[in-house]
Amino acid sequence: MFIDQVKVVLQAGRGGNGSVSFRREYKVPKGGPDGGRGGNGGSVTLVADEGLTSLAYFRFHPINKAKNGAHGEGGNRQGKQGENLELRVPVGTIVKEIRSGEILFDFLHHGQKVVAAKGGKGGRGNASFATATHQAPREHEPGRPGEEKDLWLELKLIADVGLIGFPNVGKSTLISKISAARPLIADYPFTTLIPHLGVVDFGGMKSFVVADIPGLIEGAHLGHGLGVAFLKHVERTKILVHILDVSPYSGRDPVQDYSIVMKEIEAFNPGLAKRRQILAVNKIDLLGRDKKRLEAVKKLAAAEGLPFFAVSALRGEGLGKLVAAMAKMLQDLRRGAESTDS
Repeated sequence: MFIDQVKVVLQAGRGGNGSVSFRREYKVPKGGPDGGRGGNGGSVTLVADEGLTSLAYFRFHPINKAKNGAHGEGGNRQGKQGENLELRVPVGTIVKEIRSGEILFDFLHHGQKVVAAKGGKGGRGNASFATATHQAPREHEPGRPGEEKDLWLELKLIADVGLIGFPNVGKSTLISKISAARPLIADYPFTTLIPHLGVVDFGGMKSFVVADIPGLIEGAHLGHGLGVAFLKHVERTKILVHILDVSPYSGRDPVQDYSIVMKEIEAFNPGLAKRRQILAVNKIDLLGRDKKRLEAVKKLAAAEGLPFFAVSALRGEGLGKLVAAMAKMLQDLRRGAESTDS
């Protein structure tokens, strides 16, 4: 199951009440105050875990509470602190405040941790109120309530390469051929309803992650089709591989499809349209003798200044060169980032 957005309630524990108590010892008839303070309530902490791939846990556990602190006791005994609650979330999770929409935290790396709801402080017991002129206080403090947060948890996939394009252009077949991912593949629109991740091993080079992003249609940035369920997962990919169907059986114009997809991306986030991109046409095994559609996309790639590849994902034709181009582009980006940091 892939859950990419859930509403959760995180409730920290309440602090324990301070105690009102006086010493009662043999031959000490007027013992002083010895009421201890209450223990602090437990906090709710979120921790990024690279082993998780969805927010499914929170769909079934929308309310999460830490333990309350124990009340203080006589003999200046402080109440036990409430147990903290630690919740794991996938790397790539964004934490938003529901009412304002403010982003509170963005988990980008394994092990990142944030206290999302802080436990309430324990109240002081009457021993804390004793003074030279007030030797038998009965005052005490109640424990303070812990924070309660209504939050959106939103998961954005972190992949190196995003495969984009209209439904049925062959993205799922492509990712199944170049990685161990096994998405559902069928000959109808929106077969892919959730992003699929696949790890591609390229010889001695470092492996990289490819995301098969669900297809979109015109008006996706307004919520049409799969809407932003497609677009928001593109934001974190380092490069885009734009797949176009050049077969004569699609009933679509691949050049026009390219234009529509790019307009949707730019309308959603103008910065995405400037991301490094590779243009690849798929289903060349179905072209026959008519190469007009293929030539039209070649001219488009040249005009846009994009690397161009022609492949048949089903038959595996041209995939080696395409994967090599992905790996090289990623390597160039990493080197650029390293030189900038140094």
